[in-house]
Amino acid sequence: MEQIRKLVEDKHLLISRIKHEINKELVGQPKLVDGLLCGLFSNAHVLIEGVPGLAKTSAVKALASTVQADFKRIQFTPDLLPADLIGTEIYKPKTGDFITRKGPLFNNIILADEINRAPSKVQSALLEAMQENQVTIGDVTYKLSEPFMVLATQNPLEQEGTYQLPEAQVDRFMLKILIDYPDKNQELEILKKSEFKAKQKIKPIINKKEIKEISDIISQIYIDDKLNEYIVNIVFATRQPRKYGLDISEYVEFGASPRATIFLARASRVTAFLQGRPYVTPQDIKISAPDVLCHRIILSFEAEAEDITSQDIIKILFDSVEVP
Repeated sequence: MEQIRKLVEDKHLLISRIKHEINKELVGQPKLVDGLLCGLFSNAHVLIEGVPGLAKTSAVKALASTVQADFKRIQFTPDLLPADLIGTEIYKPKTGDFITRKGPLFNNIILADEINRAPSKVQSALLEAMQENQVTIGDVTYKLSEPFMVLATQNPLEQEGTYQLPEAQVDRFMLKILIDYPDKNQELEILKKSEFKAKQKIKPIINKKEIKEISDIISQIYIDDKLNEYIVNIVFATRQPRKYGLDISEYVEFGASPRATIFLARASRVTAFLQGRPYVTPQDIKISAPDVLCHRIILSFEAEAEDITSQDIIKILFDSVEVP
């Protein structure tokens, strides 16, 4: 434990520097920054939802600027084609050969901007990359480089011109972060920052090797067996609420998948690491759970009719499931 504690303390200084650089571009939004770092150190994908103008794209770009890795932004539109993501084979008449032109997915960090504006055939191409870390062009399958993470932004479904993402794809996102409007003081600071003609340049702080080192350290952060059981109980309560004395079955169509259990344990470890601790506490699990579970709890028509959200269900779960 002492060895892990020292490793966590050493690398925690790096996290402070990354956050300092990101905050040159971003005002407030500590939950969003922690979520992006969670995805980075878990080699996982993050979905960010909020109305236009809340700096979703700026946050992802700021994170990418702190990392010495290949970054690409893809603007999703209704006329986007799968080849625009993965690449295509081009015929050369002079030689009679096909050459492969690789698409933007062959990078480490992908900003999928307004992901829910593209049709299902494009989502299917992205899903293979997210599931298997590979893409298929013609008859050849190519492995994607590591780390590979998709940081996607989307507008709420009430917005015009948006498509519902497939459940299989949504489940591949480790976290779904819901962001809201800034408060009055934050908006005043945003206004002041916007008046500066020259923006502060974000410096690269961390490289791919250091990301892997931190990821390995996080994997060693201690989580007690009782807390593992607590995580499983939380996830099981989304599927079988009556067994936990919860009268919410009519509001939940489908509970969270086993992937939620794995991701919740991992996110809890990252939360502990970001706070400079070599062990997980119940509070780490409570902090991590809403972003891990909110897109995995499929609500029934009754819940929608009564304006009950997945966040409401998660609060009920944590109020009811016994903490070890």
